[in-house]
Amino acid sequence: MNEPSPWWTPHVHADRRAFLRQRVAIAAAIRGWFGARDFIEADTAVLQVSPGNEAHISGFSSELIAADGEKSRLYLHSSPEFACKKLLAAGEERLFTLGHVFRNGERGPLHHPEFTMLEWYRARESYNQAMTDSEQLVALAARTAGAAAFAFRGLFCDPFQPAERLSVAEAFARHANIDIGETLAPGGEGVASLLLPQAERLGLRVADDDTWSDLFSKILSACIEPKLGQGRPTLLMDYPACEAALARRKADDPRYCERFELYACGVELANGFGELTDAAEQRRRFEAEEAERARIYGAAYPIDADFLAALALMPEASGVALGFDRLVMLCAGATQIEQVIWTPVAPRGTAP
Repeated sequence: MNEPSPWWTPHVHADRRAFLRQRVAIAAAIRGWFGARDFIEADTAVLQVSPGNEAHISGFSSELIAADGEKSRLYLHSSPEFACKKLLAAGEERLFTLGHVFRNGERGPLHHPEFTMLEWYRARESYNQAMTDSEQLVALAARTAGAAAFAFRGLFCDPFQPAERLSVAEAFARHANIDIGETLAPGGEGVASLLLPQAERLGLRVADDDTWSDLFSKILSACIEPKLGQGRPTLLMDYPACEAALARRKADDPRYCERFELYACGVELANGFGELTDAAEQRRRFEAEEAERARIYGAAYPIDADFLAALALMPEASGVALGFDRLVMLCAGATQIEQVIWTPVAPRGTAP
């Protein structure tokens, strides 16, 4: 079978050029939106002490060689989040970044090892404001591209309609007939033995060592996500606290946290938090994630102690990470992420 032509082949580039021009226009519109709201664009470093501390996100490593020849390990960041929060601690009030991030072991129609993330942070502003921002930016991108609607894999979404705000508990009840609260301990920990029968009832493949989070992710991926963002965007919100990542717990029910994800046409576009500022709690979460990584993959990443120190000075804030390439895909009508990336990473086996 013949190998596909590389992206720089003139006829391939000609097919992608309309998508790339829309990408440029959308980026300019987004920068204008933030500028009109007194945000400053931060250009954060790509090399970091840690690529991030989520168990299932793998990073790229590099080696720093000092003038005296001493060597140390650094990583390409999987998100500018740690750097942005250090800037909040330093005194910045509103900031955004639009830059490249790196995740290893991820490639497919919606995944690329090097991609562009839009992140923004508001000091002393709420989780609800972050959700509103996300809705407005999706609509702005669609308007800029001249897209009346999104269509992807047979699903349709009107990006100009107000997003449905749907809690995780409501989504699991509606689409999987599961009371997710009944599978949580009083402290918010997930109890795998209570969620396992539900996953089996749904016909999902399970393993003996599946944790509650493994089962939650399988149900979410198979039964919930494909139903989200149909007709209008969906803001899936109030995740169980054991899926909090860097989000703070909800004051009215600490079994859940101030985390949301934005969907259109079943595609996850953004992940947002009411930000956690408790360094001790964040360290505990990082250590648990790295223990899980070590269990599954046999190795763990360092924890950025400098970031944890900065949390002591960081004000309450909200923040969002949005997959810019995916948003461009939906706006431009592309079917895979490499159509909207200027210079895709060469596939395996094509390097000289």
